[in-house]
Amino acid sequence: MNIPHNEFKQRLLHGEQQYGLWLGLAQTLSAEICADAGFDWLLIDAEHGPNDLRSILAQLQVIAAYGSHPVVRPPHGDHVLIKQLLETGVQTLMIPMVESAAQAAHLVQAMRYPPHGIRGVGSALARASRWGRIGDYMHTANDEMCLLVQVETRAGLENLDAIRAVEGVDGIFFGAADLAASFGLPGEADHPDIVRMIEDGLRRVSAQGTWGGVLCGDRALVQRYQAAGARFVAVGVDSMILSAATSQLCATYKPDTAKAATAASY
Repeated sequence: MNIPHNEFKQRLLHGEQQYGLWLGLAQTLSAEICADAGFDWLLIDAEHGPNDLRSILAQLQVIAAYGSHPVVRPPHGDHVLIKQLLETGVQTLMIPMVESAAQAAHLVQAMRYPPHGIRGVGSALARASRWGRIGDYMHTANDEMCLLVQVETRAGLENLDAIRAVEGVDGIFFGAADLAASFGLPGEADHPDIVRMIEDGLRRVSAQGTWGGVLCGDRALVQRYQAAGARFVAVGVDSMILSAATSQLCATYKPDTAKAATAASY
């Protein structure tokens, strides 16, 4: 048995466009419904979504039956938590709040076995190696790991070039909502200044051979980000899609209870 090939990583390295969807409901059935829709990748969110190791594992198991590639975002970049997630079979992680090259380098090490990293050895117990049935797992796993780092603060943006230059950083995701808050514009992820910052960041990293990503539900803005170099783009969030659809349906029959429309950018 061979280790699963990380097609998402290879497509990203070649600059191919990949569309994704955010999963924050922490439910296997909704994750499976979304997996059957045909998105290139699905982000299981444990930073803001109510996910833990077991709920992430359950969603990985249902997504595996479909063509979407699972990406997991842990609450922070702790190397012990990263080790646990990799043992579940996750090959692509998105780490929030990366602000320096040193932090990025530590994350690269956390996702790799020695001598190239610090990942603990114990895969024979884990789903990642199919419980030891992938005999050469330790020798091939490093090449299939994909690290996406989130630049979403003033400090991260200031250190963008150094972060991008760290070997093993495969993609840089620009978090518009936190970036806006960091610059004193909370709730204004689509503010013109923030949009320009993200476009500039996307151009800078793509010019050096690294592709960027964003989460945005505004199609015109998505196209602007793609023109600047975004190649892994999440175009919606499961909970927000459900919220908007149910509010719209209810308002059709009860106009007096209509809720405010959900923002298109995050």
